[in-house]
Amino acid sequence: MRARFIPVITVFLLLFSLVNGYIGWNGWVYLSTLFDLKHALPYGIIVGILSFSWIIGRLGQHSASPFRQIAYFLKHIGSYWFGVMQYGLMILPLADLIVWLLTLASVEYKTAVASVGTITFVLLASILIRGAWNAWTPIVRKYQLTIPKHAGTFDKLRIGVASDIHLGTVVGNKHLERLVRHMEEMKPDLILLPGDVIDDSIDPFIRRNMAATMSKLKAPLGIYAVLGNHEYIGGHIDQYIAQMNAIGIRVLLDENVLIQDSFYIIGRKDLAARHSDPEGRLPISELAAHVDKALPLIMMDHQPSDLEQASLNGIDLSLSGHTHRGQMAPNHLITRRIFELDWGYKLKGSLHAIVSSGFGSWGPPLRLGSRSEIIQVELAFKPGQ
Repeated sequence: MRARFIPVITVFLLLFSLVNGYIGWNGWVYLSTLFDLKHALPYGIIVGILSFSWIIGRLGQHSASPFRQIAYFLKHIGSYWFGVMQYGLMILPLADLIVWLLTLASVEYKTAVASVGTITFVLLASILIRGAWNAWTPIVRKYQLTIPKHAGTFDKLRIGVASDIHLGTVVGNKHLERLVRHMEEMKPDLILLPGDVIDDSIDPFIRRNMAATMSKLKAPLGIYAVLGNHEYIGGHIDQYIAQMNAIGIRVLLDENVLIQDSFYIIGRKDLAARHSDPEGRLPISELAAHVDKALPLIMMDHQPSDLEQASLNGIDLSLSGHTHRGQMAPNHLITRRIFELDWGYKLKGSLHAIVSSGFGSWGPPLRLGSRSEIIQVELAFKPGQ
């Protein structure tokens, strides 16, 4: 099995090196022109470290301290470098073309490189700065919805939703504190976490005692979560569930909970369970078969891949994440084609579907065309409407 992956890894590393070599070459042409630099070796070493820092950090994040802290730092820096790679590949070919056209128009080569290079550098820097601000400055998006059912003694319900927190080596306690602060201001009756609470490995979550920060989340009707694909990628499901249980957060595994005889919370396993969980995952029809459909049904399903079945089986509100809305434009054009709803709100029959762009980030802590967000759902229960 491992031998089968050797050609894939080889091709990946080759392409990865070519992309970073191209970006590094452009940087050297610009800097050596601007500052009349002669020796490329120090620059090449720096670019090489930046280029492979995420990979090195990923490989070393389970090592003993102090090497583990160095690995965390390298992975953090490398995460930003992925943003440089994406937008460098989008901008630099155009910049090179403009320099070539300027030289054809008899503009001196050094002048063309200096002017176009400076504009390119400012543009890339602006993208990274704005992207980081969008990633680390969460907003609260509010939805006011009506469900035409009785909900016991509840006429209304406020739900705080945070999907895709991705706690790990990049997203940590500092960003998690922002979530706690916003939830405290929101004062939700119920908090729901629709998957990807952790980012692959659970080790940073435990080592950095993030459970202590998460335990500050409070809601009188409880806090519930479901598994996302990254919990399955990490492979520490039992350990993760134990960590959540210890701080009063219940992880729903293809099960439903009746809250105060008034409404149901249905929690699905992630789509990845079909391959990663020996028990697989249940269809929505089976999850909804043993509930009282006269009461409101609120479902968490990490990936918004089953809205049709949710609508057909009487789900009133579905909450998902996973897509990040592409996280960095123009990636949203891809998620828009993959999912019926990749972000925002859609009414499908009697189903209110909400897909969040997520609170944390995966890979680069950068967001363009999306924001770090928390969802505030104001539900009104009005039978007959």
